[in-house]
Amino acid sequence: MNAPSPEPGSALDVVRSWDARADRYLQLFRHEWDAKPFDQAVLADFAERVGEGGRVYDAGCGPCGHVTAMLAERALDVRGIDLSPRCIELARREKPGCRFEVMDQQAIAPADLLDGLVSYYSLHDQPKKELPGTLAAWGAAIRPGGRLLIVAKEGAGDGVVDDPMGGDLQVYWAEFTEEELRSGAEAASFRVDDLTTRAAYSDEIRTRRIYLSATRVPASGTA
Repeated sequence: MNAPSPEPGSALDVVRSWDARADRYLQLFRHEWDAKPFDQAVLADFAERVGEGGRVYDAGCGPCGHVTAMLAERALDVRGIDLSPRCIELARREKPGCRFEVMDQQAIAPADLLDGLVSYYSLHDQPKKELPGTLAAWGAAIRPGGRLLIVAKEGAGDGVVDDPMGGDLQVYWAEFTEEELRSGAEAASFRVDDLTTRAAYSDEIRTRRIYLSATRVPASGTA
């Protein structure tokens, strides 16, 4: 008897979909940063603002581990986290000098508060209704003055679709507006410092990208 399918967009569903397509994603995007100067500049700016030795999580690092590696090259104390064991297995193989761990980005429980967190396309795997809880978890994990960088696909999509990377897999796909990300971040005790949108590159899914940079501020009512 086959086990029931996990609820679309749930943690189990994320594991199912990414364990199944991690190898394909790695094949397609292993060297994607070579042709993305804007993204390289955004990450360099994030690293500079965090400062050397800053403790950072790359949430939803995927199988390439390239965001984690880029931040590590800029002297950050960075760990890549992902729900998918296959993604973590491949990331460790790709970037053996970096640290990776299977972890739910909605359940981060570090011993000490983080100095920053990067979410590069990690929000589109979960329903939009989960955004407030995810941002609240990040807000609880980042110290006041710490940095948040979110990169997300722009749009109104929120549901199960055919895998944009091809194949016969069905995956959850959520898109966001600038205002959804801004208001969500502010509700989770972040001050939005910059909000930029760019068009897709020629080799990307034809969806605009939103870049939100924010600073964790003390929660309302606290010193």
